Amino acid sequence: MQDESLILITGHVILTPEHRERMIALGVEHSARSRGEAGCVAHNCHIDIENSDRLVFVEQWESIDAVRAHFAVPASRAFVAEMRALSPEPPAIRIYTADDVTAALMGA
Repeated sequence: MQDESLILITGHVILTPEHRERMIALGVEHSARSRGEAGCVAHNCHIDIENSDRLVFVEQWESIDAVRAHFAVPASRAFVAEMRALSPEPPAIRIYTADDVTAALMGA
């Protein structure tokens, strides 16, 4: 079996007490909507258990083209703009190409 490549995106945004609930709701809504997009394998947001003021995003996409399409969706751009306005610092994002080597390492 050949390993599969994908695009892995990690990111986070800092929550503030006055906007915490709104920002979490935005993150959950964005992740749910994104999972319905073509090429989205997974898209989730989590509260960092070591820093409860950090909302973390972990995404998996089938291709760079799928990521480009995702970033072009007006709702995605609006999500980033609103998070930027509510957070004390800009959202952080890193985009990687990744190979799934689970079977090779785990024998599964």
